[in-house]
Amino acid sequence: MTKEQLAEKLNGREYGGEISESEEREAKAAGLLVIFGYSDDNAELRGVIHDEVACYKGTTFKLHARGILAYHEERCGCAFCGYDAAAKKCANVQALWCKEPDYSWTYKTEEPHAPFEIVEDGEKYCRGIVMDATALPTL
Repeated sequence: MTKEQLAEKLNGREYGGEISESEEREAKAAGLLVIFGYSDDNAELRGVIHDEVACYKGTTFKLHARGILAYHEERCGCAFCGYDAAAKKCANVQALWCKEPDYSWTYKTEEPHAPFEIVEDGEKYCRGIVMDATALPTL
């Protein structure tokens, strides 16, 4: 399965039923990562990464092949923690809250991805993305 095929399959899903457990297993087996919004404060990641990112009013998070780069409060730049070097290697994903007409959540990244729409009661709610996680950097 390609990222485009999975995005097509998910397109038009109702909020709360974005991806089933069996579809998540299929995505994981295909090396794919699905990102979509939930509520007003979370980005959900499913497939090769099963996690969530707190993003009330939006945020940018950093991805690598094994997951989300943990936030580093102190940005110390010391030779011991390695955060700055790791952050430079990661893919940036922006979770945008109410930045485009008709959508509560949209996502932007420079990495190749395929978009899909989630609806709530027939109205646009989220434009999520599917990424090929094998293209994400390794740390």
